[in-house]
This record gives sequence, C-alpha cells and structure tokens, in this order.
Amino acid sequence: MDVTTVGRQFPALDRTIVMLWRAIARRFPVLGIRDFRLLLADRLLAPAAFAFSLVGVSFAVLDLTGSTADLSYVLAAQIAPSLVFTLISGVVADRIPPQKVIVAANVMMAVGEGTLGILVLTGQAGLWNMILLETLTGVGMAVFWPASQALLPRIVPDELLQQANAVSRLAMNLAQMGGAAVAGVVVAAVGPGWALSICGVGLVGTVPLLLAIRVVGHERVGVQGAGMLGELRDGWSAFISHTWLWAIVAQFCVILMAWYGSFQVLGPAVAKAHLGGPAAWGAIASAEALGLVLGGLLSLRFTPRRPMLFVVCIGGTMAVSPLSLAMQWPLSVLCLAAVFLGVTMEMMIVQWSVALVRNVPADKLARVSAYDAFGSVMAMPLGALLAGPIAAQIGLSATQYGAAVLIVAVSALTLLSRDVRTMRSPTVSGMAGRPSTPATSSPQ
Repeated sequence: MDVTTVGRQFPALDRTIVMLWRAIARRFPVLGIRDFRLLLADRLLAPAAFAFSLVGVSFAVLDLTGSTADLSYVLAAQIAPSLVFTLISGVVADRIPPQKVIVAANVMMAVGEGTLGILVLTGQAGLWNMILLETLTGVGMAVFWPASQALLPRIVPDELLQQANAVSRLAMNLAQMGGAAVAGVVVAAVGPGWALSICGVGLVGTVPLLLAIRVVGHERVGVQGAGMLGELRDGWSAFISHTWLWAIVAQFCVILMAWYGSFQVLGPAVAKAHLGGPAAWGAIASAEALGLVLGGLLSLRFTPRRPMLFVVCIGGTMAVSPLSLAMQWPLSVLCLAAVFLGVTMEMMIVQWSVALVRNVPADKLARVSAYDAFGSVMAMPLGALLAGPIAAQIGLSATQYGAAVLIVAVSALTLLSRDVRTMRSPTVSGMAGRPSTPATSSPQ
C-alpha cells in the first residue's frame, strides 16, 4: 500500500503528516532544498553502515590474532592512505561535482569492508589480506572528507549554513549511534564477519542518493592549466594565510595521533579484557554518538564569542578518552564520559566547519579542507603503529596516561597564538561572512 492510498483511506492522518512536515520545514528552512534532503538521506545511511566497521574490524583482528600489535598494523593501514589521497581528493573535488567523488569513496569502502566480511565468514581472513583491504577502505575514507566538506556549501545559501551543518551532522550522529549499538550486538551474537558485510551493503545503498544530487563543478578562478601541483600550491597558499587555521590543524595532528592510538587501537583490548567484549565497546561508541546528537541540537543556536578559542579548549578535553580507559572506570561512567565528549566535540566540529566556509574562498574550499584533513590525520598512522608495541612493553594504562598528558600539553601550547585567542564570530563582531549565494537547486 503506497502513501497516496493511505492518505485517501486515512485523510486525517494525511493532513496531520502534511501539517507536521510544514511545521518542521518552517523551523528548519534548509529542509526545503531538494539536494539537501538527498544529502541528508545519504548522511543517515552511510554513517549507520560504517558504524558496523568501527566495531567489526577491531574484533575481527582480535579474534583472529589476539594481538594489540596486529590491531595496530591493520588500523594504521586504514589511516595511512590519507597521507596521499586526501590532497588528491581536494584537487579533484574542486574540479568536478563533489558528490561523484563521494560515490567513488563509498564504493571503495564498501568493497574493502564487504570483502573482508566475506573472508571472515568463510574462514579465509589473514593478517595480510586484512591489511590490504583496510588500506582500500582507508583510500575511500581519505577521498571522502574533502569532497564532503565542499559539497554542503554548494547546496545551501550562506545564511542557512550553520543550520545545514548542524542538521546534517545531527542526522549522521543519530545514524552512527543506532548503527554502533546494533553493531555491538551483532558482533557479540554472530561475529564480526556479518557486521562487516552489512557495512558493505549499506555503503552501496548510498550511491543512488548521491547520483541524484544536481550540484555541478565549480567555476575555477586563476588556476586554469596549472596542473595538480599548481592547484595544490594554490590551496596551500590559502591554507597558510590563516594563522588560526594551521595552528589548530597542528594541534589536532598531535591530539589525533595520541587519541587514535590510545583509544581507538587500545580501547577494544581494554573492552575485551575488562568490560565484557564487543557489546561494551559498541555501547561506548553509541554513547559517544548520543553525545554528538545532543551537541548537534545545541549547535543549532550556540555560537561562541571566540570560536577558535572554543575549538582549542574542546580539543584538550579529548584527554578524557584515554584517561577514562587508563583508570578503568566502570562501563556506565565510561558511557557518561563518552556522552560528554560527544556533546563538546560536535559543537566544536560545527564551529570549525562554519569558520572554514566563511573564511576560505568557495573554489578553494575542497583543497583547504584537504590540507586540514591531511595535517590533522598525518600522524594517526604513527599513533596506531606505536600504541600496540608500547602497550606491550609498559602496559595499557601507562600508555593511555601518557597520551592524555600529551593531549593537554599540545592544547595549552596552541593557546599561545593570538589569532586563536582573539578571532571572533561574525555574528558577534558584526563582520560580514561569506557572501550569500543561492542554493544550486530550487526549494520544493
């Protein structure tokens, strides 16, 4: 029975649905844009699917080898491609419609995770094919980010940008929360192979949604015929022209190295040894996603007076992640800490995304976002590679305490930058933001 038939048979219900939709659309006018609704559907499906990978990969490795060092190698392979492909993606996404770049990224991740799932289910998985397939997934992850950053401001006008960022990230985090919770149960009940296979199928399902988006490539200014290196130099010039931008990227380079190794690599080992296994790790991931959802709701109206000062301070709070594992807090307290971190991190990410769009020319945004992503994650493979062997030598808790100290220290150093401390939000200082541009598709 289709919706039209239901509407004819239950006219009161049909009127209620229409009135509810109109009320939501009045409150969130960005939902009136067709391409944004398609993007929102993709940002529900893709994070829900990839959440199965976040739980499945770690426990597939631990079940196979039981080694935190081997887990380090596999997760390092997932991050390492960002050192090359993030910058290439930034150039490509400034040349062609970014949704097509995202399609390519999602297909690569689907092949990597789906194939690994099949190998685990058939008993053919080994350490080396895990590393190779996670490298393919990592290429997809690296290609995805700059294109994703460039797509949203081409869909919505500037005055709806913060609302669009908050709503889209709210959808992503709701999907991740649900996906992580279900993934933990699936891995505990039937094994990581099924979780990885579900991830692959879900990512393939995003392709029709993305291909339906009608955003076209940007008109390029001043770099025609410059080639890949010329365009990278042009993007680099835009990146280093903002002190607050490169200083905070350097901060997060160190933070994410310490956090990834101590929490993402060693966390599943702590969960397996002390918290009950994959279901507990899925609960922590879901709690963090719940915090991200709450942070997204707060971000709809929250605008700090000094957004970059806010970003740096929130970065320092990431020390709570390794600290909570090092002190072996009870699962319920770990989940509460994850909610808190999710709230603060989401509010920070929204402010950062809006600051990039308002301060970087639109035709350079994908390349600047690529340098942002490259700089932020360039040391994460090193963190992944070092975490397992260091923990084997000095213990899990000592490694995680060291990571927490490093996160706090680098955040304090970043506050020495005057630009970071004094940059004000345009809504507070009265400065003009990026000029408003019409949405690329008409509201419906």
